[in-house]
Amino acid sequence: MTADWTPRPGVTGGSIRARLLDRALTTAIARAGAPGRIRFTERQLYYEMCRVLRPVHTVPRRVPLTPAPPVRYERFEEALCRRDGETPGLLAPLPASASTPYRPGEPDLYDYGLPRLLVCQSRSVARMLLANDLHLEAACPVFAADDSPLDPRLVAGLGRVDGATVHVLHDASTAGIALTARVRAEVPGIRVASMGLVPRHATALHLISQRGPAPTPLPATAPGLAGAPSGLEPRELEWLAGGRTAEVESVPPARLLRTVLRMVRGPRTSGSSVWTGLRELRTAGFMTWPSN
Repeated sequence: MTADWTPRPGVTGGSIRARLLDRALTTAIARAGAPGRIRFTERQLYYEMCRVLRPVHTVPRRVPLTPAPPVRYERFEEALCRRDGETPGLLAPLPASASTPYRPGEPDLYDYGLPRLLVCQSRSVARMLLANDLHLEAACPVFAADDSPLDPRLVAGLGRVDGATVHVLHDASTAGIALTARVRAEVPGIRVASMGLVPRHATALHLISQRGPAPTPLPATAPGLAGAPSGLEPRELEWLAGGRTAEVESVPPARLLRTVLRMVRGPRTSGSSVWTGLRELRTAGFMTWPSN
């Protein structure tokens, strides 16, 4: 396993470590933006740098794993500050007071039916999806959770379409899992679907996870637990009870865009066959199947 690349006080070779981090960051920038000049957030770049330093994503998927980050965020920020010029693809920091949801340009657009809508727990993730035109490709407005409550006209538009769905994209955390139930309460009568993450997704993808204090209340009694896609397994409850979290931004940018687009659009209505059924099985869950 790759060693921790965080320089420590009193240890020689700090300049060597800094150069290694700079090289890792350069590689991470190229990976985060591929293919097709994807726009990405600072935290997405940080997690990509972690994968460069500790490539646990190459471990077989049957081995459940959510490793700790190999470098502290402060060291990443220092390496980013040492770069000369702009960082291609990196979105500028979002002011805390900024609001970036997709909003219809003309008031009369509220009068039409709305088949789908995406709510992201993280405003940074919502902004990244918008910057990469996901709302245009999927014909789906994108909002951040703190934009709630949703405009009543949007809710009315969803109500005009049979099968309209509000998709919820959240972190693997107790707060993220509770978000689905919160959104469901805000749009009664409309289907609300959790897109993940949940702990089993994080372990299957070997996502970098953070560890904090144990949540209160424990996940088994946390409000909104019923909002999980299919309920949580005992090992997932243990993972959450240990204070672990995995952010949506820890998913590689290209995979995040590809999978969110696929899930928001829904299954294709091609001819039914045995092979079609087998292919549809691969789309079950959140990002747990490779799609290189």
